[in-house]
Amino acid sequence: MKTSDKGIAFLVAHEGVVPGPYLDSVGVWTYGIGHTKAAGSPDPASLPRGMPADLDAALREVFTVFRRDLAKYEADVTKALGNTPVEQHEFDAALSFHYNTGAIGRAAWVDLWKRGQKADAARSMLANWRKPAEIIGRRTAERDLFLTGSYGTDKATVWQVNTDGKVVWKQARRLSQDDILSLMAEVSPTAGYPTLKQGSKGEMVKRAQVLLLEAGFDPNGADGVFGPGTKKAAIDWQKSVGLVADGIIGPASWAKLMGN
Repeated sequence: MKTSDKGIAFLVAHEGVVPGPYLDSVGVWTYGIGHTKAAGSPDPASLPRGMPADLDAALREVFTVFRRDLAKYEADVTKALGNTPVEQHEFDAALSFHYNTGAIGRAAWVDLWKRGQKADAARSMLANWRKPAEIIGRRTAERDLFLTGSYGTDKATVWQVNTDGKVVWKQARRLSQDDILSLMAEVSPTAGYPTLKQGSKGEMVKRAQVLLLEAGFDPNGADGVFGPGTKKAAIDWQKSVGLVADGIIGPASWAKLMGN
C-alpha cells in the first residue's frame, strides 16, 4: 500500500521542513523532512550549513530525498502488517508513526491491531510512545487518524536554520497540501509525462492503459486510444488510491501508476 495524498500532507505537516542540516533534539544530524544518515544518502552532516540562497530549488531537493525515504518506510510498514486488512487512513497513521519512531516492527500496538483490537491498539500507541513530551500532540493526531480517519487541515511549516545547525523557529514559508503534492510531482521520475484525457491517443495512452490493467482496472483493452472505457477505469482507479477522480492522468496519477 502507498501513502495517500492526505497522508503525505499529514506527515509533512507533523515533521516540518528544514531546508538545511540541523542537529535534532538528541544531537543527530538531520535534514529536510526528518532525513538522517540512517535512511541513506545524503549524509546531512556533509551538506552545506545554513539557509540556502534559492529556497525553491532547495525545497525540490528536500522533496527528492523525502520521496526516496517515504518509499523505504512504506515498505517497512507493509512488511510489518503482512496480510492484515488495512484501511487507507490506518496505513497513513502507521506510516507517520514509523517515520517518526522507526519502531513499526516492535511496537506492541501493531500486534493488537493485527489481532483486530483497534481501540486497544490506538490506546497503546498513545500511552507507550509519548516521549519526549512535545511528541504527544503528534501521537494524539496519529491515534485520531488511525481510529477516525481525521487528517486535520494543518499546513507544513518551512523553518529557518542557521550555520551552527540550529533550527531558528522562524517561518520561512508555509506549504499547503497542494504545495506539497506539487513538489512531490515535480521530483517524480514521471515529471514531464504528458497529461492524458479522453480523446488522447498514442503510445503513452497505451502505457497508461497497461498500467491500469495491471492495477486491476480494465480500460477495455490497451489500444492507445483514450476512450470512455479508459476514462471510467482511470476514475475508478483514482478513487481507489485517494486521488482526485476526474479521469485525467496527470503528474499525480502517473506517479501513482508507476509506483513512485
